[in-house]
Amino acid sequence: MLPDTVYDERRRQMVQRQLAARGIVNEEVLTAMSKVPRHRFVPVDLRDRAYEDTPLPIDAGQTISQPYMVAYMVEALALEREDKILEIGTGSGYQTAVLAELLENIYTVEIRPELAQKAMVLLNELGYGDRVHLRVADGNLGFPAEAPFAGIIVTAATFDIPVPLIEQLSGKGKIIIPIGTAERQVLVRATKTEEGLKTEQLFGCVFVPLVRKDYDNN
Repeated sequence: MLPDTVYDERRRQMVQRQLAARGIVNEEVLTAMSKVPRHRFVPVDLRDRAYEDTPLPIDAGQTISQPYMVAYMVEALALEREDKILEIGTGSGYQTAVLAELLENIYTVEIRPELAQKAMVLLNELGYGDRVHLRVADGNLGFPAEAPFAGIIVTAATFDIPVPLIEQLSGKGKIIIPIGTAERQVLVRATKTEEGLKTEQLFGCVFVPLVRKDYDNN
């Protein structure tokens, strides 16, 4: 295992070469990405690749998103520190940690108990646990007890925006979500208005599918 100083330098280079050089301009987002140790969120045998700009496999057949995608999605919501944010798909907890660098309270939903437990243990170890409220449930249903949310980030692809998530957005709230099939997806940002949702297609992407409540635990 490499010493932390090596990972620190790789993380610095990641922020400069993969994020700032590709158009991420929000200084708070860049600072958050420079602080969160991505290598802690990937399997030990993949830590040498932790700061490559690519998704990597984690437990339960899922992935940790590429650093640029995490930074882009967070920046696209234009967050304020007091905003109430919902993340659908906790996964490894990496994006959760980035959000926790920026916000006082993060609400996150993960359908797989084994992923939720592992992510929460690590988030606590890294000092983010007091800001993270994790629920094991179907992400399509959101986190109704804590709604409304100023922003929702969905880290898995679906055919359309789940109605409960739209309902849980506050007025002028934004949701960023990959929409499409396993073969073809586009990252969409939708803003809630009095007339309905105003949607923007951002760019093509590839995410694992958003699992629904009929997920087979076996």
